Amino acid sequence: MKPTFTIGIEEEYQTVDPVTRDLRSHIHAEIIEKGKLLLQERVKAEMHQSVVEVGTSVCGSIKEAKIEVKKLRRDMIKLAKDNGLRLASAATHPFADWRLQEITQDERYHNIVEDMQLVARANLIFGLHVHVGVEDRETAIHLMNHARYFLPHILALSTNSPFWLGMNTGLKSYRCKVFDKFPRTNIPDYFPSWGEYENFIKLLIKTNCIDNSKKSGGISVRILSSTPWNSVSATFPCGWTKRSLSLH
Repeated sequence: MKPTFTIGIEEEYQTVDPVTRDLRSHIHAEIIEKGKLLLQERVKAEMHQSVVEVGTSVCGSIKEAKIEVKKLRRDMIKLAKDNGLRLASAATHPFADWRLQEITQDERYHNIVEDMQLVARANLIFGLHVHVGVEDRETAIHLMNHARYFLPHILALSTNSPFWLGMNTGLKSYRCKVFDKFPRTNIPDYFPSWGEYENFIKLLIKTNCIDNSKKSGGISVRILSSTPWNSVSATFPCGWTKRSLSLH
């Protein structure tokens, strides 16, 4: 029987001062609290106070995911504007200084900063994440192995972050270099089976490299840059997903 799949998309937005165009904390504007009244758990804070994350519900089709992404964007743009802010969607801010950004008061983020120090504080980047739910774990592993081939291609197609701290870095994706400093990033290893993958996770837990991991029933791809184009934010990740699944 052909396996079934679900899809979810998350986007990270910049909260921007409408006058200076610099990043600005959304805490006093209560964007998260007001967003939850409108969108429930589909909007949440991130580690830096100038970052807002939204996510679709679990969607049964690519078409459904595209509709939700577009609606989330419309709702969040209006919410930000009504509360004296603007939203921007790009992988990095061109001139904002990460050293001036406040960290969200949350135990998880406190622990990350405590562990990673400046690496965590400097991680002021914005991504587009695609989550594909797969019922069968062996199928998930085979799909992940197929997807490895496409990761450099979709990174190249989604790049939009040449600037950092007001400077032209000379790179198309400086977000990629910032994120590289975090452990366990980059293209995943090849795993011939779910059992091999599970043994690897157990080793990471045993050696205190990670905490006891959550049980996952799918694939998460976080290499895509947050994009300013509404049509691309919905269509591009879904198109990649459809291509990857068609190889199974």
